[in-house]
Amino acid sequence: MADAGAFGELLRRHRHAAALTIEDLSAASGVSVRAIGDMERGRSRGPQRRTVAALADALGLPSPDREAIEVAARAGRPRTGTAPSGGGCELPRRVGDFTGRRAELDWLERLAAKAGDDGPATIATISGGPGMGKSALVVHAAVQLAPYFPDGSLFVDLRGMDAAPVAAGAALSRLLKAFGVAEGRIPHDEEERAGLYRSLLADRRSLIVLDNAADEAQVRSLLPGGGGSLVLVTSRRSLAGLEGVHQLPLAGMPPGDAVQMLRGIVGEGRQGDGDLDVVAELCGNLPLAMRIAGNRLLSRPGWTAGHLAGRLADEERRLDLLSAGDLHVGAAFALSYRHLSARAAELFRRLGLVPGPDFGAAMGTLLTGGSLDDAEDALEELVDLGLLQAPYLGRYRLHDLVRLYARARLADEEPETREAVRRRMNDWLLDVTVVAGRWFEPAYGEPPADYDGLVPLDTRDEAHVWLEGESANWLAALRSAAAEGRHARVVEVAGAMHWFSDRLVHWGVWREVFELSSGAANAVGDRRAEAVHLNYLAWALSYCEGRHQEGVDCALRAYELARELGDLSEQAWALQYAGLALRGIPGSNERVAAYARDAVALFSTAGDWDGYYQGMGAVGDSLRRLGRTDEALRHLNALVGELRDPEGKGTAYLREATMGRTLARIAACHVADGDWLAAATTLRTCLPLVREHGSVVEVADRCYELGQALHELGDIPATRAALEEALAGYRSLGDERAETVTKELASLDG
Repeated sequence: MADAGAFGELLRRHRHAAALTIEDLSAASGVSVRAIGDMERGRSRGPQRRTVAALADALGLPSPDREAIEVAARAGRPRTGTAPSGGGCELPRRVGDFTGRRAELDWLERLAAKAGDDGPATIATISGGPGMGKSALVVHAAVQLAPYFPDGSLFVDLRGMDAAPVAAGAALSRLLKAFGVAEGRIPHDEEERAGLYRSLLADRRSLIVLDNAADEAQVRSLLPGGGGSLVLVTSRRSLAGLEGVHQLPLAGMPPGDAVQMLRGIVGEGRQGDGDLDVVAELCGNLPLAMRIAGNRLLSRPGWTAGHLAGRLADEERRLDLLSAGDLHVGAAFALSYRHLSARAAELFRRLGLVPGPDFGAAMGTLLTGGSLDDAEDALEELVDLGLLQAPYLGRYRLHDLVRLYARARLADEEPETREAVRRRMNDWLLDVTVVAGRWFEPAYGEPPADYDGLVPLDTRDEAHVWLEGESANWLAALRSAAAEGRHARVVEVAGAMHWFSDRLVHWGVWREVFELSSGAANAVGDRRAEAVHLNYLAWALSYCEGRHQEGVDCALRAYELARELGDLSEQAWALQYAGLALRGIPGSNERVAAYARDAVALFSTAGDWDGYYQGMGAVGDSLRRLGRTDEALRHLNALVGELRDPEGKGTAYLREATMGRTLARIAACHVADGDWLAAATTLRTCLPLVREHGSVVEVADRCYELGQALHELGDIPATRAALEEALAGYRSLGDERAETVTKELASLDG
């Protein structure tokens, strides 16, 4: 067997023979200067295979020399999983079918490679909720990183979720014994133990794994001062109070890795494994849940993945099914739940009622009835124990399986309050939705003076942010109201959403919203409200979903209802929406123009000036579509004059929004005439108004059109700027036009 110290000697000899400095070899191989220096000094005696290969390639070693240096590196690698001298701190058995976490493992290896003798020891915390696979990750990493730490690896389970976690002094005693310190020489004083521990690590390169830490106080004395060691600390808490540490918050596995993990457990080629992606999704991509699901499949050869997925689809039974032997997902959650304060435990149970994937802090206040400060403290306690995620500022999220556990706890511990809390939550969601939505209605605006909905709605932007952020929650509350037969409430909420819906046409929810409201109006026999909401539904069908003929049919049903009622304004809106839908049906331009003219006449007679201006814009657009661009330009420019008239009628806010769309239609006429300068000038005037009042897709469309006009004018820098803004908008919507814009931007470089 080769001498373990031979690798450093061989490396130095070959480097000198190649007339390279350490810096030269580092640049050629990609291996750090510090790492090469450690190898040559014998500090790192067994680097990993890919490191040796990179060095050999950089040195240009022939086969015999290359083989010799590889043999020397292998000889210098300590056996994996061994502690310096026993003491009960050996690494536990690693998972043989460990899958994924490539980014996290690479991050840990970079830390290991940078660990050096000068400066403080390297400390990393790996935090995450129950079942996230923290321990499995660090044990797997410790085995892979062993070559970086010739003085061995140590492992201590701190049992942080136990009723009595391991005391820091007891952990220090175990570590000192592992380093060969006799029982009688271990100091009785904890500070002295910590000092001895730090002195032993000062000239060692060891890997210390402190698993399942309770809190910062438990691990602080277990962290070495200086030296080349690496300490990995896992915890359900973030341990944010530790100073000078690297932090790795662990999230669920990506879907592809999750499926690969299941496949690694059950084996390749198992019948029905095409449904493993469904099993992974039902497990929420949580490693512990997938381990259990895989083990259940493995122990039941007659089951297919589809069969297990069918059983897991039942939310009431899912947590019970996710158990195998002594592994149980619910038990993992229970460990954290037992550590909660009474206020946080109550909030956790009630958060199981929240229907959407995430929510704001005000939801916590509403569910418990306390102050916002108390709710935020409880939410942060839940985050700290891994039962709640905080994906971004001010928003919180429950993992799907944690949500089921919270619901189970609520059913067991608060059965008498569950329905009352759910009803209070839904009422609050619908109340705030109405107030926020009315910010965008011409007849309302800012909230009434007595508004107290827990969330600030002092500006239109604040209202927009709340409606978008809580969309899944207020929509679920609206569905509940409809299912409970609260028809007037459904009509009220959907009505408040009408003007706001123009800003987020891509959402994909508006057809359902206005189907619920038109059905509710019909159920209570309110024919006028039914006509109004059928018109809204016609818009959603055609403009939002491209179901144009259905949109036409829906609008004409609204027209017949309004005509029977003698409601001129609603008849006009019905014709307006019918014309909008017809634009998507080839060969309908004449009919579109006729509907637009009739709508304008009805709006004028009814004195509905907001509708009148929009109808006038539709007339101009229909003239352009008929190829009568000169007439369209005269008509649209006259409309611009009316909209700019300080004595003009209608709502100022809607006149500005209509101005933006009218200018866009004028620009389209200039494009049809090939007048690119006029088109670009008009679009530049139009864009500020569209940004203020239009939807994301409208802004993207106007930017794209501006880019086309500027390209025709040969202004490449301005073209690029316009197309980049269009691309950002399309990408945010997942719009397939992003690919077209990307190609056009690339062509500008050619």
